[in-house]
Amino acid sequence: MLRFDVNGVAANVEGSLLRRLTDVLRDDLGLVGTKVGCEAGDCGACTVLVDGDAVNACTVAVGRLTGRRITTIEGLDDTGEIAALQWSFMRHGAAQCGICTPGMLVSAAALLRERPTPNEQEVMDGLGGVLCRCTGYRKIIAAVVAAPTFEGGEALAPPPGKAVGQRVPRVDGRPKVAGTDLFGADDAPADALVARVVRSPFHRAAFRFGDLDDFVAATDGIVAVFTAPDIPGRNRFGVIPVFADQPVFAVDTARFRGEAVAVVVGTAAAMADLHLADVPVNWEELPAVLDMDSAQAPGAPRLHAERDANELVRGLVQRGDLDAAFAAADVTVDGTFTTGFIEHAYIEPEAGYATPDGSGVVIYVTTQTPHMDRTEVAAILDLPAEDVRIVPTAVGGGFGGKLDLSIQPIVALSALKLGRPVRITYTRPESMASTTKRHPSQLHARVGATTNGRLVAMDFTGRFDTGAYASWGPTVANRVPIHAGGPYVYDAYRARTVAVHTNGPPSGAFRGFGVPQAAIAQECLFDQLADAIGVDRLEFRIRNALTAGTSTVTGQVFAAGVGFTDCLDALRPRWERALEETAAFNANPTADRRRGVGIAGLWYGCGNTAMPNPSTIRVALGSDGRIILHQGAVDIGQGANTVIAQICADALGVSMDAITLVGADTRATPDAGKTSASRQTFISGNAAYLAGRSLRASMITLAGASADAHLELEEGRLVVHDRGETRSIDLGELPTDDAGYVIHAEETYDPPTSPLDENGQGDPYAVYGFGAQMAELEVDTGLGAVRLLRITAAHDVGKAVNPTLVEGQIEGGVAQGIGFALMEEYLPGRNENLHDYLIPTFGDVPEVVSILVESSDPVGPYGAKGIGEHSIIPTAPAILNAIRHAIGAGVPDLPATPERVLDAVRRGTALNASR
Repeated sequence: MLRFDVNGVAANVEGSLLRRLTDVLRDDLGLVGTKVGCEAGDCGACTVLVDGDAVNACTVAVGRLTGRRITTIEGLDDTGEIAALQWSFMRHGAAQCGICTPGMLVSAAALLRERPTPNEQEVMDGLGGVLCRCTGYRKIIAAVVAAPTFEGGEALAPPPGKAVGQRVPRVDGRPKVAGTDLFGADDAPADALVARVVRSPFHRAAFRFGDLDDFVAATDGIVAVFTAPDIPGRNRFGVIPVFADQPVFAVDTARFRGEAVAVVVGTAAAMADLHLADVPVNWEELPAVLDMDSAQAPGAPRLHAERDANELVRGLVQRGDLDAAFAAADVTVDGTFTTGFIEHAYIEPEAGYATPDGSGVVIYVTTQTPHMDRTEVAAILDLPAEDVRIVPTAVGGGFGGKLDLSIQPIVALSALKLGRPVRITYTRPESMASTTKRHPSQLHARVGATTNGRLVAMDFTGRFDTGAYASWGPTVANRVPIHAGGPYVYDAYRARTVAVHTNGPPSGAFRGFGVPQAAIAQECLFDQLADAIGVDRLEFRIRNALTAGTSTVTGQVFAAGVGFTDCLDALRPRWERALEETAAFNANPTADRRRGVGIAGLWYGCGNTAMPNPSTIRVALGSDGRIILHQGAVDIGQGANTVIAQICADALGVSMDAITLVGADTRATPDAGKTSASRQTFISGNAAYLAGRSLRASMITLAGASADAHLELEEGRLVVHDRGETRSIDLGELPTDDAGYVIHAEETYDPPTSPLDENGQGDPYAVYGFGAQMAELEVDTGLGAVRLLRITAAHDVGKAVNPTLVEGQIEGGVAQGIGFALMEEYLPGRNENLHDYLIPTFGDVPEVVSILVESSDPVGPYGAKGIGEHSIIPTAPAILNAIRHAIGAGVPDLPATPERVLDAVRRGTALNASR
């Protein structure tokens, strides 16, 4: 029996002295505000106070805690000790998905006890042990610095009809800062069985099972082992049905390291003691192809029999006479660039649980796409779709990595077979080994221009490693050719892509669907071209920028809503200042240090490419006077819950206080589509606008009022101010439908697009977002180290529905772009943890200046566009261009590690000497 104090209450805990404190807090004491992201002391999500000192609970054995005082986020919140911190976090937008927020707040509380008025550097040092993948850290720093003088208190709601454009705190923010948000398996039933997955230890392997029945019978607490033959329906899934090719459990042969072959289910105690290597599986390692050259070499093993040369799909966009255009060019440049696998590294690993529900099943899971999950799981289980219910929990970061199925069919199958709840939480290595990645790429482009700085032609080719299964490979292959030239005008253009299978992990969606990779080739070559012509790099982009009324490379013309030149113009004074400061610094060199400035532009189409992409939103008036918003767009930290509520409130003409949110649930909310491709603000926002206007029209009719009437909702009453008169309607006296609503409205919005023809011509997106970013940095030419000084980001967002949330998306995307440019590369089997796989920390993200350009898109709700994907696209090329500006040579292979930067320094020195 162990005895210690937890949040001021004596705790008596039985069990091994070696148990992790996280397990005791969460499993024994129910304090799930302490989150677990790595179980290795790397991420800091589990930070608690032990006798006032911040420690990682996952690395502390409870045997060391006898007589000690432990304080978790729940204890701080209960005492009110961090009330100012919590309010400051909410007002600054410092919590996005919320999975790291308890660890941040506990660390901040410890810091403020020691330093009551910390400066930025002290905050960075004090919170440096906690990782965040969403925010980019800058708003966290601002929130902690401001907390000592922050008055807090409930934020006042904007006046009716005035919510759009306001810095409204997140409507779901309080649970995030209180640690009461429930993620994944946080709320699993106490008696739930535990599932663990048996996975291939090899990149490619044949396998066969021994006697699984004997294994179950001989192992106390093990209830069952399920394999492919136990699946009642289709042992295959994929986000694009025509390409679906990934089995829930592999049959006979595993195609990548980490592929699932079986699930073992048992009691929590038994599963904690289980060594998965004891499950009787006989493995035969087979030759594997781990890169695209090997996969497409003559005689290479074919991963899928029907796909010649291991090619999944090709993409093409072409327009104009390419040969003639290049012949007219005075200067041409070309180059080859490569990128590797990039891990999403969301702080919350995949987790969830399933419970039997009559003849069906309910799955509580961290996901970005509940309705798509339901369709796929129903097919796997051979059930009608209505017998499968998906209830998304809070999602601790996604970025595209939680679009594909992971745990859903595994826990659902287990719960159905056993008639009991079953839960699962992936370990960090398991999450990294088994889930999708950003596509590695091999990119080549040639660009031509005239001596007066006018672009004439671009020819782009890109190969993308889609791994063992299709996942989002077709989307990447078809989106990239549209975007590979950037938001610029060409006389002639061609972009060709191919997605290639290897025995790597499946490559899926990751913030940008291949466009961040393509932008590196295009924007880095633009700098070379501008220098060769002798034109300022910013000016070169302005001269060639896409504007309203000019044709895109797919032949699409926008009459309005094209704010790219506005973004470039917004950078001009900062660009000129940075160039002057950099020249002055480099004219008086300090030992081994050179500074550089880089720029890059971007465009990104919001939503699916050239195909239907609808969202449906339902809003209703209850007899109690509440407006119920059935909002199925999963909020993974980007702020959909808040932004869609703002849009709906203004469409109704009521205060946001009148709205009650019903979150994503396939039984309670209509299909608002997947949270990806920067579609929710634009598409679900439009659906919410239409539903709000429709419900308002019904309320006006109910009241017999004019269209200009002012509506207020009081408890159980609708109050109408119209033409100098006020009427009050008792809603409780009116008939209601089966859901208890007096009236309701449900509307669908599907953006106007058209399929592309054989040359990639057509209208693939109804809306593009535009932007440009500028990077200022310093290179240590002796060590190859890069120190970022500032990122300035100008983005055309159409209309900033919530400027704080928009800035948060920009800063978060910039941080991920920094990782992409300088440090991140996933190597299967080698860096499957958050210690060896490096993501940016507090010290890696410099000041980020956000400039919001509002072009008021004519299609978006109140003029709004998406921003989530856009913000990462120009960051890496701007950094690479700044490195080249500093040292005279570029880094074509990412990440730009010190070794690669030093190689570029040597090339730059040799190039300067030859001149």
